Amino acid sequence: MRNLFRFIIRYYFFFLFLLLETVAILFVVQHQHYQRARFASSANFVAGNFHRMSSSITDYFSLRRVNRQLSEENARLLEFTTESFLKTDRQVFTYRDTLYSRRFRYINAEVISNSVSRRDNYMTLNKGSKHGIKPDMGVITFNGVVGIVANVSENFSSVISFLHKDMQISARLQKNDHIGTLLWEGNDYRKATLTYIPTHVELIPGDTLVTSGFSVIFPPGIFIGTISEVEIRLGDNYFTAEVDLATDFNSLKFVQVVQDLMNEELQQLEVQTQAGGR
Repeated sequence: MRNLFRFIIRYYFFFLFLLLETVAILFVVQHQHYQRARFASSANFVAGNFHRMSSSITDYFSLRRVNRQLSEENARLLEFTTESFLKTDRQVFTYRDTLYSRRFRYINAEVISNSVSRRDNYMTLNKGSKHGIKPDMGVITFNGVVGIVANVSENFSSVISFLHKDMQISARLQKNDHIGTLLWEGNDYRKATLTYIPTHVELIPGDTLVTSGFSVIFPPGIFIGTISEVEIRLGDNYFTAEVDLATDFNSLKFVQVVQDLMNEELQQLEVQTQAGGR
């Protein structure tokens, strides 16, 4: 406190000048219409810039919350797409008869670690077994395919990224329903390779690829990417195409884990079929 008084006493001429200058300005502004208008305009300009800057800062720090809300909304929307239901009956004349049964549901999760520069890439999610996640579940975004759950703990999940040498996905050409195999050859995280498309099939740059639905991992019709280049490699009887992936693996933040509600039923049926049972 003593130092404060010393400071004020030492510079009291300066503080007195500021006080008198402020009083003078107030008198001028109050008694002169032009100066009052100019002062109000300048004050509004300063206040407007301050509020705009404050709003920009607030918006920036709220982006994380907004992105999480959008991801959760995407998961809810996916559950209402036709691909999330299984058509069970073509006859719908009976009262309360059901044409569609829900097959897929989606668990929203956040990517907390990720890699794209290795030959075998993985990622970790902030959801685990207590959230309903199990190994072999598919992982997608609203834009495309991401990978498959490998291991889970109570609160976390490890995911084999599509950017992995052992990962292959059954893909379908949207325009004609022909099936091929999509894999990553380890060069560019934005590119993949489509194989096993017969040469008699029309395949051109710009064609759209979606998931085929020939597994219990990914629902049918999930967007994968578009064809960018087409070739026939020496000795092959199939097209090999370069695909621009829809998913940007280098900026993944929020994903949806796919739960197939009929997975156990399908697995039991396959086991019975392989064992020759009825």
